[in-house]
Amino acid sequence: MRVPFVDLKAQYQSLKPQIDQAIAGVIETTAFIGGPFVRQFEQEFARLVGVKHCVSCANGTDSLFILLKMLGIGRGDEVITVANSWISSSETITLAGASPVFVDVHPDYYSLDENLLEAAITPRTKAIIAVHLQGQMCEMEVLGRLCSKYQLSLIEDCAQSHLSEYRGIRAGLFGVAGSFSFYPGKNLGAYGDAGCIVTNDDELAQKCLMFARHGALIKHQHKIEGMNSRLDGLQAAILLAKLPFLEQWTKARAERANWYEEALAEIPEIVPPVCRPDTYHSYHLYVIRCQRRQELMNFLSERTIETVVHYPTPLPLLEAYRYLGKTPEDFPVSSRLSLEILSLPMFPELTREQVAHVAQSIKAFYQ
Repeated sequence: MRVPFVDLKAQYQSLKPQIDQAIAGVIETTAFIGGPFVRQFEQEFARLVGVKHCVSCANGTDSLFILLKMLGIGRGDEVITVANSWISSSETITLAGASPVFVDVHPDYYSLDENLLEAAITPRTKAIIAVHLQGQMCEMEVLGRLCSKYQLSLIEDCAQSHLSEYRGIRAGLFGVAGSFSFYPGKNLGAYGDAGCIVTNDDELAQKCLMFARHGALIKHQHKIEGMNSRLDGLQAAILLAKLPFLEQWTKARAERANWYEEALAEIPEIVPPVCRPDTYHSYHLYVIRCQRRQELMNFLSERTIETVVHYPTPLPLLEAYRYLGKTPEDFPVSSRLSLEILSLPMFPELTREQVAHVAQSIKAFYQ
């Protein structure tokens, strides 16, 4: 039985009429850049999240960069983020002219360890990028309190946390703004790169919109120098076709996480993910900890089960950040987890039989 890591083809087949109609509508109206599909998606996504403004852009990385620039963060400033994430969470800090400061992850929840955060704050710190990794939100009460205490901007990296919640409040609503990615494999994915910024700050929304469109809200009237980061009409229409199903898909992911937890319970070599109290995990990824990881991955691959490691190297230990002079001892939890974490197949169309096959194969490996 083949079990792909993500089955985008199965999702397309389930929505083929809606997707095909959406694409045809863009072609028929030639609404390729901007236009009604983009505006409608921005409105509908803002409504679903529960926020005033959604500013669409070309991808999730751009959305973080735009936010940092429009918050006035640049040379001489520091921005704190987590040691275990995709490089977008840190490279955008450097691209904005500031310096990234990394904090180790929580040993149970794998997100930024709020207990280590205050020690990383200096007079140069201007913002915190909280990454809601894997679909699990950070400890937002502590982060919010520290940001208020030190007058820091709290930016939420929500690329992996569509519809995740902390104490009943959705990701993207705690900080000054939230950044979303709609990369094809995300819980809400386009058929190419796409992203957006969500915020309740009217002035910040206008600044981000202007900067992402060459510094102009009206064509040829450039108030500032900006960049070209626009969501195209095809991606907006595809996202619109998928959006009504996002809540249903999120529940399906949680259901499949329960299937995994039941099926893996009797395998002592496996540590399943732990859900933070008072949170709603959207399970973009289902990440276990395991021993002999590479051998297990090879064994599962032979049984046509796809797995991925998110992420094999902590950010501050990448060659790109060698200049920081950090060692594994500086980030002991991230360094240890990078050798043990393994992402199992997770998508809404995953069947109970497929989950059972994955679990039985893991059990067979350790036996």
